[in-house]
Amino acid sequence: MTKKYTRGIIRIALLIGTIISLYFVPWPIVKAWITPLPKTVQEQVNKVSEYGFDGIIVYVDKKNKPPAFYVSGYKNRDSKTPAEPHSLFKIASVSKLYTAVAITKLVNNGRLSLDKTLADYFPELSDKIENADKIMIRMMVQHRSGIPNYTDTKNYWVHPKQNDKERLELVLDLPANFEPDTDFEYSNTNYLLLSKLIEKVTGKNLSSV
Repeated sequence: MTKKYTRGIIRIALLIGTIISLYFVPWPIVKAWITPLPKTVQEQVNKVSEYGFDGIIVYVDKKNKPPAFYVSGYKNRDSKTPAEPHSLFKIASVSKLYTAVAITKLVNNGRLSLDKTLADYFPELSDKIENADKIMIRMMVQHRSGIPNYTDTKNYWVHPKQNDKERLELVLDLPANFEPDTDFEYSNTNYLLLSKLIEKVTGKNLSSV
């Protein structure tokens, strides 16, 4: 009786766990995976709202053919403003890819060095960011600087800051999370500083590029 009772409890627990886990499945994405693709790009783009996106722009560039744009949804859901080929969308951390590429190109052109330190380019941060004189630019690109992540500071998502100056101030004078190049930790602060470095070297404002 005891063994049967125990097996019954385990089966019920597994069933309950399975049912609960179904709640967390991203069903719109699953549906997108298993549903056959529409015949044309535009037909697929038109299904954007079913996948939970506000709007989408797809750019297709084929050899010996003019570029084509496929657009659907809204660029501003609140005002019901339709998306168009030149609409701007926030891309969040996808921007880190472009920042890293820009740093690489500046290094290749001899305008930056991956082996110089944060303090070399921003001496005003020497006494504000721990180990600034040891943190090389390459470590920031690789998330191996030890600089705290500003989005991990207390209540950041309750009251997000409105500009990079305010975001950076959240981590100034905080202790490092680890010694430079001894560990890895994703930090938005690394790429905030790299963006500022690009602006300093090029003289261009990235928000307007």
